[in-house]
Amino acid sequence: MHRNNVLDLLKRYNPSDEVEIENKKKVTKFIEAHPDCFERSLVFGHLTGSCWLANFDMSQFLLTKHKKMKMWLQLGGHADGDNDIKRTAIREAREESGLQNIELISYEIFDLGVHIMPSYDSVLEHLHFDFRFLMRASDETERIQISSESDDLRWFSMPPIDNPDINRMFKKWKDYTS
Repeated sequence: MHRNNVLDLLKRYNPSDEVEIENKKKVTKFIEAHPDCFERSLVFGHLTGSCWLANFDMSQFLLTKHKKMKMWLQLGGHADGDNDIKRTAIREAREESGLQNIELISYEIFDLGVHIMPSYDSVLEHLHFDFRFLMRASDETERIQISSESDDLRWFSMPPIDNPDINRMFKKWKDYTS
């Protein structure tokens, strides 16, 4: 079954708080109910892969000012039919940062999110079931480049906004680097 990999990832994942416990239940139920969960054409929602991307020395993290959401978020995007959600996260990190030398720090889920994507253009409001992975820019000389999906792209040492998901990932990252 093409969903086994993500379901196995979920089984191994230990949520960090009550929000993630609920997210894990929602994501598992969604995947089990929808064989087409990797497809953007599933109107109700779909799987996305994203990352908490740290710089070479792990002293800062990269966020994008998302063009559609108008807020600072982690890099990521749609699986678009790819059932390897880690590969999706790496592809999206490269596309949205301009960095090609990115390494996955762990093959396990770093964070798990479920959020509403508001309607835009002809796309109706829907859910993103987001698998997030911890990554690092592995070439300290490579420079970031803003993509067409972003209004801005910056390295931060502290979250620039008060967002529960960003704050949770920041805390996990700080715990990891301590």
